Amino acid sequence: MCVEDSDKAAQSMEQLSLRTDSDIGISSPLESICENTVSKDSKQNQFVNFVPTIRSGEWSHIGGREYMEDTHVCIADLAKKFGSHSVEGEAVSFYGVFDGHGGKGAAHFVCDNLPRVIAEDADFPLALEKVVTRSFMQTDVQFAQKCSLQSSLSSGTTALTAMIFGRSLLVANAGDCRAVLSRLGMAIEMSKDHRPCCVKERKRVESLGAYIDGDDYLNGQLGVTRALGDWHIEGMKEFSDRGGPLSAEPELKMITLSKEDEFLIIGSDGIWDVFSSQNAVDFVRRRLQEHNDVKACCRELVEEAIRRDATDNLTALIVCFQADLPVQITVHRSRVRRSISAEGLQSLRCLLEEQ
Repeated sequence: MCVEDSDKAAQSMEQLSLRTDSDIGISSPLESICENTVSKDSKQNQFVNFVPTIRSGEWSHIGGREYMEDTHVCIADLAKKFGSHSVEGEAVSFYGVFDGHGGKGAAHFVCDNLPRVIAEDADFPLALEKVVTRSFMQTDVQFAQKCSLQSSLSSGTTALTAMIFGRSLLVANAGDCRAVLSRLGMAIEMSKDHRPCCVKERKRVESLGAYIDGDDYLNGQLGVTRALGDWHIEGMKEFSDRGGPLSAEPELKMITLSKEDEFLIIGSDGIWDVFSSQNAVDFVRRRLQEHNDVKACCRELVEEAIRRDATDNLTALIVCFQADLPVQITVHRSRVRRSISAEGLQSLRCLLEEQ
């Protein structure tokens, strides 16, 4: 990236800081699940009386790749770590998985800087949705500036973060990492995979003059449509309000946690190449019922992915909301055995989006 590009990056950073709330999130408005506004009194009590007991674990492995480009972060109290302002008695926990491509520079830069950018925002922590969206985009521009000075860092990364503030869970995703919530054993997907085969993403990138090739690659080069970094790839990013086809803007989803919510699995796409969302929830529940060790459960999930011939880097991060074991439940399954590959499931999702 030349000096002129660096100047543009600085200008873009300044413009970004002046953008209004309505300017951010236009392409991916926050999906908010206001469960406690539509529930009966008995259901409301699950929210009012529930206080999450947070514990987490993580594990990663190079998998079948030559280099490890995944990284992750777990921060119990974001405000305390960065000396930022906080709401009395309410910690904001932060968890993130970053799956790099074309090198590890972007993944490590975002992992090291995004939490700080969020914590230092003037609206943190009372306007988390706005803060998180703005911070993803600011961190992306900061990485562009860094690459203009150190071109060896040029690379890209997907990013998925989860923040817990009281009973609120906010997931932000740009890329194909995935977060899945277990609600009494039922898998609730908290993020969507941003892949070129998805109709909504295809329409967005094509409206910006980009294309998806026959192998479902953005401009014939990337297997994702949202990511931070990749400023070195021509035609992917622009220093303008319009932006390029490869967007750093995350999609957000927020819920209010209840006593039915057991744990959240955050995994890089290598995990989801060999696990469906429900399959991963079933696997984790069984292991937690056996030993209730969150870190050991992450290791076992990664090891099982390797046994299933996963070929990518592998990172699994689990956040539990309960101290107790997941309750035993009876699942009524069909007598007809059905199976579908992870690739087939992704294709089915894309086809359903077209309907």
